[in-house]
Amino acid sequence: MRSNVILWWIIATFFTIASAIYTVWNLVDPFHGYVEWVGTVALLFVAFMGAMIAIYLQRTYKAQGGELPEDVLTADIDDGDPELGEFSPWSWWPLVLSGSAAVFLLGLAVGHFLLPIGLAIFVVAIVGWVYEYYRGHFAR
Repeated sequence: MRSNVILWWIIATFFTIASAIYTVWNLVDPFHGYVEWVGTVALLFVAFMGAMIAIYLQRTYKAQGGELPEDVLTADIDDGDPELGEFSPWSWWPLVLSGSAAVFLLGLAVGHFLLPIGLAIFVVAIVGWVYEYYRGHFAR
């Protein structure tokens, strides 16, 4: 992660220098003779975006308190394998939910009569997904 931060600072510095050279080159050019603002601003914005990514990575690295197991080359799978929660791999409700979103968006694109149908399927899918552990074979 540290190398990524350094890389993004190098990118930001490079594009800042490239922007300055581009501006000076346009001023020195006898056929041009003035600042070409589109290229100068574009290069500066790329430098600012690189700096934003570098700052984000620095703050993330500081907040996580050091190297994560994913960043260490000698780490095993067990080093970074926390419990992520309960997932039901047999559940069909996410598929129904995505189908309801597809019907709703199709209603936006094609005909508004499909909007309430997609919304009704959405409500059924959300209720079914939330309450799937309260009935049937997997009830608790």
